[in-house]
Amino acid sequence: MEIEELLWAGADAQAAALRAGRVTAPVLLEVALRRIERLDPALNAFRIVYAESARAEAVRAQERIDAGEETPLLGVPVAVKDDQPVAGDVMPLGGRPQTPPETADGPMVAALRAAGAVIVGRTHVPERMQWPFTESLTFGATRNPWAPNRTPGGSSGGTAAAVAAGIVGVATGSDGGGSIRIPSAFCGLFGLKPSRGLVSTGNDGGWHGLSVAGPIGRTVADAAAMLDVVAADVHGADGTYAEAAARGRDGALGPLRIALAWRAPVGRVPIEKDRRRAVADTAERLRALGHHVVERELPFGPRAAPQFVVRYLRGVADDVEPLPHKEWLEARTRAGRRIGRLVPDRVLRWAMAQEALLHERLAPVFADVDVVLQPSVTDKPWPIGTFQRKGALATMLGVSQRMPHIPVWNVLGYPVAALPTGFDGDGLPMGAQLVGLPGTDRRLIALAAQLEADRPWAGRRPAGLD
Repeated sequence: MEIEELLWAGADAQAAALRAGRVTAPVLLEVALRRIERLDPALNAFRIVYAESARAEAVRAQERIDAGEETPLLGVPVAVKDDQPVAGDVMPLGGRPQTPPETADGPMVAALRAAGAVIVGRTHVPERMQWPFTESLTFGATRNPWAPNRTPGGSSGGTAAAVAAGIVGVATGSDGGGSIRIPSAFCGLFGLKPSRGLVSTGNDGGWHGLSVAGPIGRTVADAAAMLDVVAADVHGADGTYAEAAARGRDGALGPLRIALAWRAPVGRVPIEKDRRRAVADTAERLRALGHHVVERELPFGPRAAPQFVVRYLRGVADDVEPLPHKEWLEARTRAGRRIGRLVPDRVLRWAMAQEALLHERLAPVFADVDVVLQPSVTDKPWPIGTFQRKGALATMLGVSQRMPHIPVWNVLGYPVAALPTGFDGDGLPMGAQLVGLPGTDRRLIALAAQLEADRPWAGRRPAGLD
């Protein structure tokens, strides 16, 4: 396999090639670095590239490979979202840096380094990770490899752009209200928002429990490989995440009870016709694979959406509060802080307490079904600059209309797999969500791998990037 082709094959395939001696870690890294140099001026996926330190890491990884060591990502180039601490580098979170360089790697980065992954750089985010598009006054707009005039989503937009462009096969993301699932849907990738607490970030419980960290990869196996490095329960009784993906690929997944749920917590919402068709088609594919699929609406009740809004707004304000130079922030970020500061402690306590009641409302559904299938983003990736010069409230309302099925699962802490579902009439990627109870991440991985084996998605590439 040509090395350029190996970049497109994904992280799991790269690890296999490294173990087999078909390529060395330093050679694979140099190809990835050349690809960044060629593509990133147009895509703007990376805030910083660690070329020299990555070269040293690749040499050390190759020494470990030559000694016979095996880990899921040993010698594989990976990228890190710019919300994960990296020793010696600042963490500007999409804006002007306001804190000194980090003194130590965060838990995810430390786990990746210990496993021998080669960290090539940090990927762009919107300021303070607030938005589902990756544009900031400090760093400009990150572009979607499938359509450079459109957003790759956010806040893990730089991560998704880097993976969709074939620069790295897997990268870290985080999700406080869709920030793994939205970029995955917009860029034709597989991502997993893990169960709350599965992956430690050093800021566990961010945005009052909404935010978690997880992988975005070209394939299910890529995401599983990263989870086998960073997850807290890799050595559990249920086997590794890679083994779960293999079970799905091999058809060793027993029939599951799956509910197709169209309604969002705010009720029935318009869904762009190609994306609605893709979700319905996914349900039919699941039936053809032997699963029992029924349409069933979820009893969210009227308090589900406000729970997210309260925790999000207050979380944004609390996140900004310690900064020494709030005047450096974008006007929209400062406005979001002002709105969030209006949320009193008693209302935050109410929202946190309501989570248990929401679990109770959904318990009868999940007693009858194993997985819920839902729409993801309900419209096409929006053009770059759609929300330029819009205020905080106008932006919040504008984006919420396009992702009404997504934030409730952050409130609950349930795992959600972002599943590619093909392309619309304009050639733009589409996606759906697979949702399970906490602790069923492996089941979602296996089910997604079964769907991927039935209709692979990673072979199609954005035009002009070969």
